[in-house]
Amino acid sequence: MTANGKHGSVQDMLPLEEIVEGVLCLRGGDYRAVIQAHSVNFALKSEEEQEAVMAAYRSFLNGLSHPIQMLVRVLPTNIEPYLKGFRTNVTTHANSEAIRRLALDHEIFVRRLARERTLLERRFYLVVPSGGDDGDGHAAMRWPWQRSNRERDEQLLAVAAAQLDARCHELTQGLTSFGVSSRRLRSEELAELWSACLCSQVSQVAPSLTAGARPVVTALRKEVDHG
Repeated sequence: MTANGKHGSVQDMLPLEEIVEGVLCLRGGDYRAVIQAHSVNFALKSEEEQEAVMAAYRSFLNGLSHPIQMLVRVLPTNIEPYLKGFRTNVTTHANSEAIRRLALDHEIFVRRLARERTLLERRFYLVVPSGGDDGDGHAAMRWPWQRSNRERDEQLLAVAAAQLDARCHELTQGLTSFGVSSRRLRSEELAELWSACLCSQVSQVAPSLTAGARPVVTALRKEVDHG
C-alpha cells in the first residue's frame, strides 16, 4: 500500500525497473545481462573427452573475476518446431520413397512418445552482474536481485552496459573452450524470461496477481549535443 492509502501495482513491488538494450535495470541502480548456454551431451563422450571437458570447466570457473548466477529451467518440450524442421529436411533432401517412409514412422513415434510421457527440456542461463570489486577481487552482488540505495543514472547505465558487453564476451569465449555454445539474450527475450520465471507458478494460483507485471522494454537514450 502506498503513502496515500492506495494499493501499489505489482510492477512497483518488483526489483526490475526496465530493460534497456539487453540490460536488466534493477531498482536502486544495479544492472544485469543474461547469457543462454546450450548443453553438451556429456554421457556420449569418451572418458578422455569427459575429463577434458571437466578440466576446461574447472579452469573456466577458476578464471572468473566476478560472480555469476546459474539458472536452470526445466520445461515441457514443444515437439512441433522439431517436427517441422525435420519434415522440411526430409522434403528437401530425401530422394527415395524408403527414406520418406522412415521419416513418417519417426514422426509417428515422436508424437506417440509425447502423448505417453512428459518430454522435458532444460534451458541454462548465466546471470552476469556489473559492478566493482568487493575487496576480494569479486564484484559485489546482492542475492537474490535485491535493491540497493543508488538511484538510476544514465551515465551509470552506459558504464554498466560497456562492462556487461566485455564480461559477456569473455564468458561466451570461456564456454566455447569446453564445447558449450552460448549467446546473450536480447531485450525482448529478457522480458519473456523474466515474465516466465515470475508468472509460471503464481499465475496458476491467482492470475490477477501478475496482471501488468511485464517489465518495460526501452531503447537506450542518448543525448546529442548539437551546439
